[in-house]
Amino acid sequence: MRIIFSALVCAFVWLAPAVAGTLEENVKQADSGDAGAQYNLGVMYAKGQGVPQDYAEAAKWYRLAAEQGNADGQFNLGFMYAKGEGVPQDDAEAAKWFRLAAEQGNADGQYSLGVMYAKGEGVPQDDAEAMKWFRLAAEQGLAHAQHNLGVICLEGLGVPKDYAEAMKWFYLSAEQGHAPAQHNLGVMYAQGYGVPKDDAEAYIWFVLAAISGNDRSVEARDIQGEQLDPLSRTQAQKRAKELHRKINNH
Repeated sequence: MRIIFSALVCAFVWLAPAVAGTLEENVKQADSGDAGAQYNLGVMYAKGQGVPQDYAEAAKWYRLAAEQGNADGQFNLGFMYAKGEGVPQDDAEAAKWFRLAAEQGNADGQYSLGVMYAKGEGVPQDDAEAMKWFRLAAEQGLAHAQHNLGVICLEGLGVPKDYAEAMKWFYLSAEQGHAPAQHNLGVMYAQGYGVPKDDAEAYIWFVLAAISGNDRSVEARDIQGEQLDPLSRTQAQKRAKELHRKINNH
């Protein structure tokens, strides 16, 4: 049975951390026009941190921050338009705010604008433009973007196929615990794409991807494990556990 690659990850990702300061402090500063405090209030309402969760109120505060040029506010407002949370779903409006954030160097905005171009939502479908924005986010260390850049290089989406470049980006993403990239590294080693074929290394990455929650990797792990003798499989499992601890301790 042939093991297949994980495709582009075209889901929007929002991982805003808890904000600093009390509600009262942020309200006071936000009412005075402080864009950072306005953004903080948006996060608090979006997450229900110290206040009842209220997406419409979150969008209100993100907009005030975004209109002052706050890149995080611009990205989060774009995210709300993309998901239709607190505002009507509107891909064009989402792309507008993602672009404003991306042009300021916001990695989440760059990744999300890349997703819009990859899917042709809110903007014309354009693989080359998607790659441009994924690359900018990937170079800032964003794991989802690194994985997607690897897929683009692997499949030759708008660019010549380049297995070595695909390996580079999959590895950087996989080291951060990104399960689809870990799975794809396993396939690269199993098939000998961009690297010498290595059944043990393939098995290690399928084990890691399965631990990280990639359902496709569970079957791939079992198939690949059959290519190893019992001693090699045991050694590979030990190495996978060591890598898992290393990744999680970053």
